[in-house]
Amino acid sequence: MVFILGYNFNEARLVKGALQTFYGVGPQHTRRLMAKLYIHDTARVGSLADKQVLDLTAELSNMTIENDLRRKLQDNIRRLRDMGAYRGRRHAMGMPVRGQRTRTQTITAGKLNKVERFG
Repeated sequence: MVFILGYNFNEARLVKGALQTFYGVGPQHTRRLMAKLYIHDTARVGSLADKQVLDLTAELSNMTIENDLRRKLQDNIRRLRDMGAYRGRRHAMGMPVRGQRTRTQTITAGKLNKVERFG
């Protein structure tokens, strides 16, 4: 098991998949991080040297990921609601925010906006 930023990863897991488990780190960020640290696309977590693991941890700690990113998103939505902006009101009502139709197909918006409405 390899310990990266609070998570234990199995040694047989691909580095690309392990990095994408962090909230806020997608395929694009993963590709950039791996290129920056000279890690091959098919490298496994167990094959990384200790220095590479430390460098990965340092890079990830500099990024806004996990709880910090979630908190930032909620703060942005709360700011819109407090301002009384149109987008903030739509978030508060659990309705589509970006101009989608409301006659039908608002179920997805209700699911996505549910967390912010009560938080």
